[in-house]
Amino acid sequence: MAPPTELLARPERGSAPGSRAMGRLVAVGLLGIALALLGERLLALRNRLKASREVESVDLPHCHLIKGIEAGSEDIDILPNGLAFFSVGLKFPGLHSFAPDKPGGILMMDLKEEKPRARELRISRGFDLASFNPHGISTFIDNDDTVYLFVVNHPEFKNTVEIFKFEEAEDSLLHLKTVKHELLPSVNDITAVGPAHFYATNDHYFSDPFLKYLETYLNLHWANVVYYSPNEVKVVAEGFDSANGINISPDDKYIYVADILAHEIHVLEKHTNMNLTQLKVLELDTLVDNLSIDPSSGDIWVGCHPNGQKLFVYDPNNPPSSEVLRIQNILSEKPTVTTVYANNGSVLQGSSVASVYDGKLLIGTLYHRALYCEL
Repeated sequence: MAPPTELLARPERGSAPGSRAMGRLVAVGLLGIALALLGERLLALRNRLKASREVESVDLPHCHLIKGIEAGSEDIDILPNGLAFFSVGLKFPGLHSFAPDKPGGILMMDLKEEKPRARELRISRGFDLASFNPHGISTFIDNDDTVYLFVVNHPEFKNTVEIFKFEEAEDSLLHLKTVKHELLPSVNDITAVGPAHFYATNDHYFSDPFLKYLETYLNLHWANVVYYSPNEVKVVAEGFDSANGINISPDDKYIYVADILAHEIHVLEKHTNMNLTQLKVLELDTLVDNLSIDPSSGDIWVGCHPNGQKLFVYDPNNPPSSEVLRIQNILSEKPTVTTVYANNGSVLQGSSVASVYDGKLLIGTLYHRALYCEL
């Protein structure tokens, strides 16, 4: 007969393989849950990117590519007198570029000319042109007719807002101010509401590229809209998947925000204290980028990406397509949504903005060409 101590030890030795098996089972179970979650997130991201969508062409008869714009015109803003500003040459880590070594700039076109042409505006001395990386833009006309141009800038992939004074006689921009703030960590677009006052969208909560990717992948909905003035900076709307284009209604009562990965346009009411409250959401079947307003009708013109995966994973043999929507009566129960232009990338790749003036349509892109059309 074995000693009592051995008899007591045997059950412990016998249970060890079972404990190890249980530990492995738990580990495999946790790995399976993690992989299932990652798979679900990946599938959800593909759906948010509309990765399987193709477009049927909708052509306009009187269009031509704008000479001098070869590497993107991400945003366009047009003054009441027909002078159009183009933000060109945007670059981001991982984003395709046709001119990776050339800094960005601001171009102008006079749409009242018989044959309008784009020309680059000079920028005043002292401004760092070598790192100029312009994104969204907006203009503001003061009571004394001074024109201010606001530019979202990403020097060395950081985030600032540059405020310029437009000097028409010299075809130049005088740099007035650089705005940096902790509430502006990932600025995408801007709409000016005063000489040093604006609403801006943050397309991500984080500024770090890896954390941005993680935020997008996990679909955290932490993007927001910020109001900035010299005396007050505050978050005025939040909960967006990826807040992108922003603009204001002709009567200054409403702010429109494009949520690109949610395929939505949000209508927010603007209050006297500059806070915003959501009024309605318009759901669409495309990735909505910048929003432009026709001042005569209030219609919203939208540059869209039918397939976001093609936009971010560039293949010259299967390039990103373009789409322009016109939204009429957005405040009504049933707004009218019309596809004005669509192309599979054979002419225009990655449309990001569409702006109209007196029967003329300008379509810009994230990193490709720009199109001029007569409607």
